[in-house]
Amino acid sequence: MTLSVVRSRNARPELAADRVVRRFGLVIGLVGTIAAVLELPEIVVQHRPIPLIWTLITVPIAFGMLPVLAVVSLVAGPRLVRPVAGAAALGYLAAMALVMPYYYEIVEAPGLIWAHRLVMIGVLAAALAWRPWLAGVYLIVTAATPGVALYLMFDETTVLSAIDSFARQAGLCLLFLWCVVYARAAGVRVDRESAIAGERAAAVAGTAARERERARFAVLIHDAVLSTLLDASRSGNTSPVLREQARRTLDQLDATRISDTDLGLLDANSAIGFLRAALHEVNSGIELTVHRDGNESELRMPPAAAGSLAAALGEAARNSLRHAVVPGRMVRREVTVTVGAGGLLVVLRDDGAGFERSSVPADRLGISASILGRMRQLPGGAGFVESAPGQGTTVTLMWADAGGGDDGTDAGGSENGTDAGGSENGPVAGGGENG
Repeated sequence: MTLSVVRSRNARPELAADRVVRRFGLVIGLVGTIAAVLELPEIVVQHRPIPLIWTLITVPIAFGMLPVLAVVSLVAGPRLVRPVAGAAALGYLAAMALVMPYYYEIVEAPGLIWAHRLVMIGVLAAALAWRPWLAGVYLIVTAATPGVALYLMFDETTVLSAIDSFARQAGLCLLFLWCVVYARAAGVRVDRESAIAGERAAAVAGTAARERERARFAVLIHDAVLSTLLDASRSGNTSPVLREQARRTLDQLDATRISDTDLGLLDANSAIGFLRAALHEVNSGIELTVHRDGNESELRMPPAAAGSLAAALGEAARNSLRHAVVPGRMVRREVTVTVGAGGLLVVLRDDGAGFERSSVPADRLGISASILGRMRQLPGGAGFVESAPGQGTTVTLMWADAGGGDDGTDAGGSENGTDAGGSENGPVAGGGENG
């Protein structure tokens, strides 16, 4: 059974904050482009007295990045949208400076000069591209430029007139600046609350699953184990009936590790919460990165499967911390979880001491029982270990939904989920095991 998550390892759902940036980028780019087209007649009238080459330089610098911003917002992510928006904001500010050498000629035409009428477009682009305080500085500079220019170049302009011009420009721009900043902050809050809600859901689901497991195990201990021990203590020898009862009890105990009878199924966030909790119980400093595909919302994972996967990951992390130490340098460890509708792929990597599988004693049971054994007993599960002396270790854990495959084999492409080297007794991450 091939995990669908492997086919789209780097896909992930778009965050709310990123969607806000892209939507605003599209709106600002389109509105700015339309405003520039509508301003062209005024620009032609005001630029008649000045050289044509200066117009061909100034106008594209002022508006040229706006259509680019609209296109980029449609096809690219916020990491590209923000730089393009910053370039659009700087371009408009540069155009305001470029009209100054011909200010007297342009101002003779009726109406406010075009470079001072669309300050709001530049402020919106700045709000999208930069931090609020930097966008605020941009607003102050662009809103003050028209009044300062009039005050410096025309003697009849008073200070009160310049202040009035600034107040009008800044008041309008400040409103739109606040809208963009507030929307971006709201997107960040939505993402933060979604992450908190996912962690809480995972904690609640984990607690409920553990309580169900404790109750079921307590019943098993009372009804089967204690009964078998009581019969054995009363009997002077082992009868066929006692042996059969003991066998059934052992089968029941073994089934508790892989039981799939829990009614509650975990979604992707809850399953990831299981893994994160298990990892942080071992060491909260190990980074866990999640990759998602577009169908991860369809994942439904039994709590027992999530618990087995989390326990195997925790054991691998413990062994890495215990055995991967390299004198004189810090060992890096990272966990990558790839999740999709078909299952989970968990990879723990370290760049520690590594190990040679053939040198591991056969009586060591840490990896064979706690990691690979647990994954083999998990329906749809598989475990793999890759390592070499001095080259670190990689532990791969897979779980695939038994109903999502087409060939009936395990997530690792085999029927029994053996480790990468065909060995059951090699140590897990870091070059050793805990026996």
